Amino acid sequence: MHELVKSLQVEAPAHPEFGAGDIVKVHIKVVEGDRERIQVFQGMVIRLRGGSNDKTFTVRRVASHGVGVERTFLYNSPRVEKIEVTRRAKVRRAQLLYMRNLRGKAARLKEKR
Repeated sequence: MHELVKSLQVEAPAHPEFGAGDIVKVHIKVVEGDRERIQVFQGMVIRLRGGSNDKTFTVRRVASHGVGVERTFLYNSPRVEKIEVTRRAKVRRAQLLYMRNLRGKAARLKEKR
């Protein structure tokens, strides 16, 4: 059974280490008909879940007119081209779901030095 689990595990892509509170740019492959393009989704990581093959992370950004947009990505997905960490934040929680209720300057986090 152990060999079966190992054979099903996907080789993990070389993404950088990041955690909750970090500002990341996720480059995603978008397929439209027969064309492919790369779309960038930039926002704050508010949640990391799972482990090994089931690892997911949720990124939240504030779009136009103050509307919050959240998107959950599979860490090992072939659609995720690359992940760039632009800022690292100092947080004391594993999941920052309370950020959904904060607006403006209250939604800022301290930067790691």
